[in-house]
Amino acid sequence: MSAISTPRKIPHLLLPLLSLAAPLAAQELAPLNRFPRMVQEWVVDRVREAEARGDQRRAAIRNVADAQAYVTSVQQRIRQCFGPLPEKTPLNARVTGSLERDGYRIEKVIFESRPGFPVTANLYLPTDRPLPLPGVVGVCGHSLNGKCAEAYQSFAQGLARQGYICLIYDPIGQGERFQYLKDGLKSRYGGSVSEHIQAGNQLTLVGEFLGTWFTWDGIRALDYLLTRPEVDPQHLGVTGNSGGGTQTTWLCGNETRWTMAAPACFVTTFRHNAENELPADTEQCPPNAMALDLDHSDFLAAMAPKPVIILAKERDYFDARGGEDTLRRLLPLYDLLGEASNIQLHIGPTYHGYTQENREAMYRFFNSITAVSDATTEPPLVIEKDETLWATPQGQIGTDATSRTVFSFSQERSRALSAQRAPLDGPALQTALRDLLKLPPTPDTVPDYRILRSMGSRKYPAKGYATYAVETEPRVHALVTRLHDDQLVSRPPRGARRAVLYVSHRSADAELRAEPLVQELLTAEPDAAFYAMDVRGIGDSQPDICGSDQFLRPYGSDYFLTAQSLMLGRPYLGQKVHDILRVLTWLKDQGHEEIHLAGRGWGALAAAFAAPLSPEVAQVTLKNALTSYTEVAETEDYRWPYAQLLPGVLQQLDLPDIYRHLESKKLRQIDPWGATDGMND
Repeated sequence: MSAISTPRKIPHLLLPLLSLAAPLAAQELAPLNRFPRMVQEWVVDRVREAEARGDQRRAAIRNVADAQAYVTSVQQRIRQCFGPLPEKTPLNARVTGSLERDGYRIEKVIFESRPGFPVTANLYLPTDRPLPLPGVVGVCGHSLNGKCAEAYQSFAQGLARQGYICLIYDPIGQGERFQYLKDGLKSRYGGSVSEHIQAGNQLTLVGEFLGTWFTWDGIRALDYLLTRPEVDPQHLGVTGNSGGGTQTTWLCGNETRWTMAAPACFVTTFRHNAENELPADTEQCPPNAMALDLDHSDFLAAMAPKPVIILAKERDYFDARGGEDTLRRLLPLYDLLGEASNIQLHIGPTYHGYTQENREAMYRFFNSITAVSDATTEPPLVIEKDETLWATPQGQIGTDATSRTVFSFSQERSRALSAQRAPLDGPALQTALRDLLKLPPTPDTVPDYRILRSMGSRKYPAKGYATYAVETEPRVHALVTRLHDDQLVSRPPRGARRAVLYVSHRSADAELRAEPLVQELLTAEPDAAFYAMDVRGIGDSQPDICGSDQFLRPYGSDYFLTAQSLMLGRPYLGQKVHDILRVLTWLKDQGHEEIHLAGRGWGALAAAFAAPLSPEVAQVTLKNALTSYTEVAETEDYRWPYAQLLPGVLQQLDLPDIYRHLESKKLRQIDPWGATDGMND
């Protein structure tokens, strides 16, 4: 039976049905956005709480035993964030060419960090020094040309000229490792940042973290370095800048064989990044890191008391104050372990980048440990052309038919999970949903609410309306608009046993004017109270942070808040579902005993998750709901934003499980959306 029946009458609160001019009418009114910083400030509060918990842990370190126990603790918590590492498989390394230079040789190397997943690299080998020599793994920042970027050639060559063997490799999505090739061997996502986000966001559906993939590449790079008899295993360093500083930091926390490290232009604090509205790539945001009371300092603490120098910049967007905070946190730990001089901070005077002054600080630090050189300045350098350093014939490993992409692994993992996953229903489904969404305990109290002043005529299909800010958590509000025959300036009128709650896709304000489903619901249920809501971060609380007009950009506010929420252990989608559940409680308190829950697009997805968890929901209508997360996980060019992807969902269930369950609540689906439809208006 259809969830929307033929109407018995047309209520007088309805305006004439929307014409083709309705979208234009919607555009005539400026969008409402009365709570633009609400979600940002909620996130900052939670980040500060996490930092305070971490500081309490650090303050409890009083003696050597405490310090040693703390190092073990951070190593264990880091492992929880990054998940189990893969099994080590044959590197299948090969040298594809070499370049003889004055005092050193560059070998072009390809090795496999996973079966069929090749890594392109350059090995810089001194030729005028007695062997063995200290080895350094170099990791690149977000340069489009990866290891060939001038700054990264510079430190690798500079190390080689001073007596170090340096292996520098291309990160995923950069250099010779584009994951999304198009004609002309270019990246159809532009490479680097955009590729990381496209691949990394998708990985979360199958319960994996792109940062683990980056880290594993670095661990296998170290494995390859140690296969070389020229390398002294007593001296093993790691360094990198920006995104490479990230990888250096994560490698410090995940690998115990390093003897020294120099992360550049990354180490700060999670709080400074959150407060400064600084987005970061998917691999730079470890799941549950802040929920486990970790901060950047803890990834370096995992190496304590081995030598580490933090390289920062005074004019960097990675806040130098966070570098100073990190040093203050680590000094007492290193002091208790008897090696206070092993933790240092250098702040260069210029802007973001592995510039000469920071490279020289790294050389001096490594030299003080290895005594391989007494140089204090960078030797003369010769920057090679990109093509000269390529390890592949055409500059892209993807031209090899045997080379796999991150997506191919995501797809394979999704298919394996589908084959082993048993259908869920009833209490088991509800338990799984609460676990995946990380919903907080349900409060016993009814949400408080504000009655917002009228914004004048909004051309809604009713004579009157009122908008209520329903407090779903402290300082967080869902914006709920009640349509009515009369103008409303007070609390919602009572009397209607049944209510319709419409959850918006992008904006309840705009969709009340222009969305045909709203008209259909009003027509079908003329005697029901009608409400439309924006969950947090949508419509009336759409964030205006991270710069101008950044909401859905790859590094935009929606992505930024999703990544922060993931690190806090509160998935953004789960927060939105929580808003719906609290509004349903509020509606019950208004006297509505039976709710018809409807939603469109992103709102339909959140409504689908909320409906099985609310006994008040008697009927469900979903328009443009996602068909399945499996389809997203197995579609290379999917187009659903990070905020709508639930981490680890495919390890337990998929949306068809929910839809089957909702058949008992008269589910009606209208025009479902597939994997490529999620960014539609």
